Amino acid sequence: MLESYVTPILMSYVYRYIKNLKPSDLQLSLWGGDVVLSKLELKLDVLEQELKLPFTFLSGHIHELRIHVPWTKLGSEPVVITINTMECILKLKDGVQDDHESCGSSSTNRSTTESAKAASKQRRIQQAAPDPDLPPGYVQSLIWRVINNVNIVINNLILKYVEDDIVLSVNITSAECYTVDEFWDRAFMDISATDLVLRKVINFSDCTVCLDKRNASGKIEFYQDPLLYKCSFRTRLHFTYDNLNSKMPSIIKIHTLVESLKLSITDQQLPMFIRIMQLGIALYYGEIGSFKDGENEDLVCHSKDVLGNISGSEDEMGHDIQYVSSESYGQPDDYQQQGWVSWAWSFVPAIVGSDDEEGDSVGTDDGMTMHQQKSAMVKDPIVSIGFYCTKATITFKLTEMQAESSYYSPQKVKSKEVICWEQEGTTVEVLMRGEPFFDCQIGFVGCQALCLKGIMGIKDFEENINRSDEEAYFFRCGENLSIKGMTYLTNSLFDYRSPENNGIHAEFILDEAAHKEMYTEIAGMQRFGAFYMDYLYTMESTSGKVSGNQPDVTSVKIEDFGSVQEMSTKGLIVGPLSLRLDSSAVHRIMKMIVCALEHEYEPYSKMKQDFVDGTKAMPSPEEVSALEEYIPTRITSFTILKCTVTIPMAEFNLLGHLLPVIMGQKSSSSFVHTTNLQPLRPLPCIQILVDKIVLEHSVPMYAEQLVQTVSSLSQPSDNLLHYCYAHCYLKIFGFQAVLSSLDVNGSYSLPASVVLPFSTAAYGKVLSLPKYWSKRSHVSMKECIFELPNLTIQATRAQTFLLQTIWQSWAYIGNVNSPVINEALVNEIFQPSGVKSKNPLPTLEGSIQNVELKYCSTSLVKCASGTMGSIKICAKAPGDGGKEKLIPLIQGPSDTRDLHSSKWLNESRKPESLLAPDLLAFTIQIPQHKDYSYSSGAVLLASVQGLTINIDPVLYTWLMYQPQKRSSRPMQQSGSVSLGTPVTRKKEDDVSIGSTPLAKQQSNQASEYASSPVKTKTVTESRPLSVPVKAMLSSSESCNKSPEERMKECIGIVWNAVKRLTLQVDQQRRQLLHSSHW
Repeated sequence: MLESYVTPILMSYVYRYIKNLKPSDLQLSLWGGDVVLSKLELKLDVLEQELKLPFTFLSGHIHELRIHVPWTKLGSEPVVITINTMECILKLKDGVQDDHESCGSSSTNRSTTESAKAASKQRRIQQAAPDPDLPPGYVQSLIWRVINNVNIVINNLILKYVEDDIVLSVNITSAECYTVDEFWDRAFMDISATDLVLRKVINFSDCTVCLDKRNASGKIEFYQDPLLYKCSFRTRLHFTYDNLNSKMPSIIKIHTLVESLKLSITDQQLPMFIRIMQLGIALYYGEIGSFKDGENEDLVCHSKDVLGNISGSEDEMGHDIQYVSSESYGQPDDYQQQGWVSWAWSFVPAIVGSDDEEGDSVGTDDGMTMHQQKSAMVKDPIVSIGFYCTKATITFKLTEMQAESSYYSPQKVKSKEVICWEQEGTTVEVLMRGEPFFDCQIGFVGCQALCLKGIMGIKDFEENINRSDEEAYFFRCGENLSIKGMTYLTNSLFDYRSPENNGIHAEFILDEAAHKEMYTEIAGMQRFGAFYMDYLYTMESTSGKVSGNQPDVTSVKIEDFGSVQEMSTKGLIVGPLSLRLDSSAVHRIMKMIVCALEHEYEPYSKMKQDFVDGTKAMPSPEEVSALEEYIPTRITSFTILKCTVTIPMAEFNLLGHLLPVIMGQKSSSSFVHTTNLQPLRPLPCIQILVDKIVLEHSVPMYAEQLVQTVSSLSQPSDNLLHYCYAHCYLKIFGFQAVLSSLDVNGSYSLPASVVLPFSTAAYGKVLSLPKYWSKRSHVSMKECIFELPNLTIQATRAQTFLLQTIWQSWAYIGNVNSPVINEALVNEIFQPSGVKSKNPLPTLEGSIQNVELKYCSTSLVKCASGTMGSIKICAKAPGDGGKEKLIPLIQGPSDTRDLHSSKWLNESRKPESLLAPDLLAFTIQIPQHKDYSYSSGAVLLASVQGLTINIDPVLYTWLMYQPQKRSSRPMQQSGSVSLGTPVTRKKEDDVSIGSTPLAKQQSNQASEYASSPVKTKTVTESRPLSVPVKAMLSSSESCNKSPEERMKECIGIVWNAVKRLTLQVDQQRRQLLHSSHW
């Protein structure tokens, strides 16, 4: 009957994972249609063997297990397996890198396992003959249908992970897995020749994640707020088979969608959360949990887990069904090696044969060879894993202890929200096919961050402050879903336009070149808009040999480089963003950094000591040739588009409590009393705008093995030396800085340019494992190059005062006073649109061109050199008819050979050739060690070309400017108390009469003079020189003059006498060679 076929398959899993069951009682209960088992203990060793993770199970039990089998409707109703309250506790293995006995490869363990397989095979042949009343084809089809439609329900699933003082627990109230049709509705389905697809859905209800800290005795004294509280999500699984006889899917897609994800992290949870993230990274890169070298000999241990019965009956079934009797239930080491638990973790199956021919050859070397050849012929399935979140929020909270009213009552933890991160349209997609191809893409449509409540006693965003929501947001990037649409779900199982939801076979790009051509930065930004990351790992075997798992860097040998070509590339791009670093945002960010550093966790991977093996054999010419042809490299590219950073004046400054902790010191100072903050308006600020920032980084994938080999060569090539370095490139395009002001309406005034747009680039490289190169004095340890084609800065004296005020508000962190700013100063800088001043202020403009700096260090010396092509400083002052005049002040290089003659003043000079020498060139060399300096010495070379300086009265006018006193007042509401940094205050008798406001906004373009060719001569003109102040004053006016005004008067009188004199200083070319012994 059917019971003799279905019961062994169902019970094989029960006996595989559960201890101490009586087969006879269980079989009788199952034939009745229902089985109820209580207080079950899991076989922890079996779970550890199948998961193959660097974790060990401390405990695992099931409160109740129910199995319902509808024997009368087995072909139309599903078998339901219900687990009520399942709890497992895990921890990281002790000595994890050396503890993998569960997957050992010793001949004793292998022979024992093979003997058990042979004995079990013989019992199946003798005791489990098929029922002659049922045809084998019918039984095979029926069991396929039963397995494909099994429903699994888990109520109250509890998973805990403990490490040091960390307790991470996951509690899922309900999880249900069932089969669905093409519309993702619950149905009883089967695989047919016209539709070789199996679909399943898993619904998770009320998932809660907690992260708490335990004491030395293992007890949790204070429970923190849950990281995630009662979150529900659903998962869709899509399995595609090549044909009806396929034992595993060829394409597996597992996609999860979360509508709303609300995470909460307290200051005590933050270092523990970072610790968990570091654990995941360390596991991926093989820094912990790597296999021993001997274990690679075992094919089963080296391969990944087998796909379980959730997607079919691959292990239990094949073309020839094995009929298992009840006497073989208790064989956990049977050839049915894997199950749904392994599949749930690994996702990627590997074939472990189960045919009769393989069973006959078990225990012989030929059988193992056939097994390996058969496994190698099987094509790895394509696995696609996706996680999608419509809206996510992460809230950071600060906690404080609060005692109850009663003396004996325990203390409670009270939390306060201070910062929140909001994100829309999140996508995490993974595509892989065995070991040779792995791709991970992460992106989101939009994100923003805002301040909440108060920070460090400052109530800046409490409800009674009545600040607008727009002021709370200090970071924005990307767009919102209402504008962008549901592009983050493109080609997922939740996209109605995807091929799977339209009955079309999906195509996947599994080639490196085609992948890079398809998934470009432009395509990523079009789909997401805020952030896009593409991580691609490929491994190509040139000789048909694959050298193990890619994260396991310790097992890679130098001879494998020629047979396996690996490449790892990471591309990250951030869309247009806006960041405002005001006092509220900076203090919250710094507080998060302080909380993240408050821990005593040891790193998972410690830096190895550079032990140099002097007995290492020289590599063969074939190995060197293979290295010359290809060296595995990890390449990372990070790009930011259209970045705007605003730095306002600090409204309050308590960084003195935070910076010592970040710098490794302990702060003993106490916080100030709680007070309400009234914002300053108008609030001056600096805005930094950048068109594009590109950062590229490359490092050898297996640096230790590569450096050991290359350093052993007597004369390594430049190509091999290049790959022994970690390289970093930085490129900045369109960088500029402006001054602006934020008014009471939350809008910014017209900007005043300070740093005009420019571009720059920097390059650096660091030698990997320098201890191997200590005897190679010609090999550089570090190299840096900086290039600056052009830099132009312009500012009025009023703008420099405002810049100084902003700087002092952030730099002076010891005082707590109300910040004061001169309103007249702000009005002079930021003129309303269309308003002109009768007497605008002069502007100084400085420009340097063709700056190049280089630095290099070897094991013996440090060297630095640099050049500067030219320097130009001029003044832009108002002229006749409202036109702007350019007055040269400093210029170099200049041809000053005929400076002493009158002809030099009158002749017209044209720009020199661009091939003229640089204005400044220098080279300096310093020994690394004092003992070496006796034989080498220090060297300084310097070359300076002609430099012309013109002292003009406009420079005096620019320097002597002072803002007017009459408009100076604190920019705060009356009666408010504010914390901040004091700026310079002028007493009434110290304020001088200044100039009138500017007539117009400063130009965003460099002057024609500063933009002239690099190598020019000084241009002078005959013009009447204006007097900065009146030369003569009446006696009545001079009685009440301040000392500063008397100085102005004196200078004016002297200036009338010498105003026709032009003073120029000429410094001829000098070259200095300095050599000394230190």
